[in-house]
Amino acid sequence: MTARTSPTGSAAPSPSRASGRWSQERRLEFIDYRLRWDGHLNRSDLIEFFGISVPQASLDIARYTELAPDNIRYDASARTYLSGTNFTPLYNTDNPLRYLNDLLISASGLASEGSSFIGWAPPVGLTPIPARVVSAETLGRLLHAIRNRETVRVTYQSLTSDEPQARTLSPHALGFDGFRWHVRAFCHTRQSFRDFVIARMQSIRAGSASTVSSQDDLAWQTPVTLVIAPHPGLPPAQRKVVELDYGMQNGEARLDCRQALLFYVLKHLGFEGCEAVTPQAQQIVLKNEVEVARNLDGTTAKFSER
Repeated sequence: MTARTSPTGSAAPSPSRASGRWSQERRLEFIDYRLRWDGHLNRSDLIEFFGISVPQASLDIARYTELAPDNIRYDASARTYLSGTNFTPLYNTDNPLRYLNDLLISASGLASEGSSFIGWAPPVGLTPIPARVVSAETLGRLLHAIRNRETVRVTYQSLTSDEPQARTLSPHALGFDGFRWHVRAFCHTRQSFRDFVIARMQSIRAGSASTVSSQDDLAWQTPVTLVIAPHPGLPPAQRKVVELDYGMQNGEARLDCRQALLFYVLKHLGFEGCEAVTPQAQQIVLKNEVEVARNLDGTTAKFSER
């Protein structure tokens, strides 16, 4: 399905910042979302979510019906609105990743009131990941320093040092490797850009104005494309399954990342020690291995304060 043109002529309408959550456009997007993923809608859904009156909920449904008559039909016996058989999203609600991300946040207990349009949700199981404790004060000071181009003075405990060390950093970005949050910063002690695990900062205090530019962090600014393909040692049927798993086109998929994050991407894809595992265990190979290896040399693998 493809999103149709919005009532205002744009490809994917978004709620007005001035009106925020309470604008009619936001409520129309809510109707669109519920019809797409729940398959039905009641006036009470709008009333409870937005705190609006019964007449206003009726007006919103009438407006949506006017804009997308094929998307909604009323079932008198069930006394509910159902998704039309020829449903075409009026808003950008048809993205499965959006729904699954909403579901993940909800199942994790991290959703705030009104942050997601999910109504009914299926049972969800999550793979447990040990929590990485990040101090609110530490994160706040890092954000302030990034926003205002200032330094911070931290006491940092790395795995390679027996004792925590004092560092002066010029942070410019945050990074997530799938398990831990890092801050990307210029280390004035080592005179290079490095990754620092936020949870390992034992203390932090404000520094002074920084003269370091994020544009000088070449590893952060340099894009790298990884080209992956099914392992050639797999039988044709299994290669087809792998292509489906990774959404491959013409037998390959391309993943774009920053050079500074390349080490983590390769680790998550299982390209460490892949020679020792079977094709069924590895499943994918890196088609542009030489190019990727060239980009990896001297970047994150070397400049990560682990």
